[in-house]
Amino acid sequence: MWAKDATVAGVAAAATVYRISVTSLQPGDRSADGWAYGIGLAMALSLLARRRWPAATMAAVAALWLTYHILDYPGGAPAVPVWVALYSAAAAPKRVRAMAVAVTLIASDLQGRVVVHQLDPFDGALDGSTAVFVAALLLGEAARSRRAWQAETRARLALLAAERDRATAQRLAEQRVHIAQELHDITAHTIAVIGVQAGVAADLLDDSPARARTALDTVRAASREAMADLRSAVGVLRDGTPTGAAAAQQPAPGLERLPQMLEACAAGDGPAVAVTYQGERRPLPRAVETTAYRIAQESLTNVLRHAAARRADITLDYRPDGLRLDIRDDGRRSGSGGPSPRIEGEGG
Repeated sequence: MWAKDATVAGVAAAATVYRISVTSLQPGDRSADGWAYGIGLAMALSLLARRRWPAATMAAVAALWLTYHILDYPGGAPAVPVWVALYSAAAAPKRVRAMAVAVTLIASDLQGRVVVHQLDPFDGALDGSTAVFVAALLLGEAARSRRAWQAETRARLALLAAERDRATAQRLAEQRVHIAQELHDITAHTIAVIGVQAGVAADLLDDSPARARTALDTVRAASREAMADLRSAVGVLRDGTPTGAAAAQQPAPGLERLPQMLEACAAGDGPAVAVTYQGERRPLPRAVETTAYRIAQESLTNVLRHAAARRADITLDYRPDGLRLDIRDDGRRSGSGGPSPRIEGEGG
């Protein structure tokens, strides 16, 4: 900024010196001498402080301007520093005092010209000095308004960017929570099925190899399905898209996969699982079907791991406003001897 201000002051000083040297003398004017040039250069040098102290700069330039004219030096030769000072006063962020000095200068300059020429303030015989002074003020006001608009725009854009980042972070956090729940459901159910079927295979390996092989096939199928689901979930967690073409083609699980899950749970010595449908079966929103599938999956996982049940019943009640899910089993609570509780859920 200092380099820019120094450049402005230098240009104003050169223009002032030139204007003083070429301005024609009018009757009663005093010939330009060292003092005239000194006053003009002092006005230009005052502009170095125009950004930091606009009011003080305006006051100094105004005082030197009046001094120049009181000493009867030629016309408005040192007007260039006045133009810059007026512009800076209007463009300053804190400009009340600077504008007061600027208005005082313009009023006193106009009054002096009216008194000297004995004319009306708006008479065309007066030169355009006052109009140029007002134009400098208006130009400074336009520059200040433009800077204020730009600052407001930058602040608004920064606020929008921060809001967008916050919303993105919130969506990512929600997605990670959802994926964590998916991983929990997948692994818990698969481990429960594998544990039951592996136990069945171990018990029947010698006495009934065919049934043991069936249990191991169930373990293999459950593992393969779980690996596909895990690849898809981990791919979303890593880069926002499922990993691999096959995983990308797999939608979120819905009720169409319920028979496959029940078959894996009931294979071998697992509990018999019966599904009852009530109401008019129809396609439901994917989010509802996925939620129902996960509820059934988690419930059957708990039955396999904790209930020691021989039978589980799932009721899907299709209602006009959604789906009601009811899951019961005939197992026992751990350590209580009573029946395990039923699990109910509704989706709209």
